[in-house]
Amino acid sequence: MVFAHNLNKKLLIENLALRQQLIVMRLSVKRPKICKRDRLFWVILSRLWKGWKSPLFVVQPETVIRWHRKSFKLFWTLKSRKNRTGRPAVDFKTRQLVKNMATANPLWGAPRIHGELLTLGFDVSERTISNILKKARPAKPPSQTWHTFIKNHMHNTFSIDFFTVPTATFKVLYVFIILWNDRRKVVHFNATMNPSAEWTAQQIVEACPWDTAPKYLIRDRDSIYGSFFIGRIKNMGITEVKTAPRSPGR
Repeated sequence: MVFAHNLNKKLLIENLALRQQLIVMRLSVKRPKICKRDRLFWVILSRLWKGWKSPLFVVQPETVIRWHRKSFKLFWTLKSRKNRTGRPAVDFKTRQLVKNMATANPLWGAPRIHGELLTLGFDVSERTISNILKKARPAKPPSQTWHTFIKNHMHNTFSIDFFTVPTATFKVLYVFIILWNDRRKVVHFNATMNPSAEWTAQQIVEACPWDTAPKYLIRDRDSIYGSFFIGRIKNMGITEVKTAPRSPGR
């Protein structure tokens, strides 16, 4: 009797599941149209009946599991928002006062405005004032990146550098090279065994005759480029652009 009762119960549930899907198929034109009521039905059925996957053919079982996870997530989201507690919002008058102070005093930051508000009797945290200032003051335009600088000015920019070459007699030659960034073309090069700021400056003069000097000159922070070199470059109307400290030269 118990076995027959369980069998009848299982057949009843299975018939209910099949009838529900037939209703969905009957109401659909090309593909089954699943509404919220159908999703809720299968979510509840999957929790109450172990064999819920066997009569399911409208959707994949993984889809029902995904529905259940979404409903579980929605349930706890709504529950956490129901009795929401936390820091009270800053009233409109205080926000407006912070904005007015920031507009009238552009050099004031959040610490200064925070101190002034405390003097006036307003109990507002410095972090809150900082967040208000971010929205009240327009963001500063981002500085030009190195890549953008090279792209905009490479046609009028030279790069210089030294590299060493060992000779057959075990001596070292210092080779100075000037490169035009736009064409990646070697404009000038020379070698010496005793480089100096005067010698290096003279190479720039020889490479740029008759007002052909570039607008920018990129170099590293080597001590070879002394005050004499810096003065000569400045007199030629060239702006030096130094690379970052300890950046790779090649």
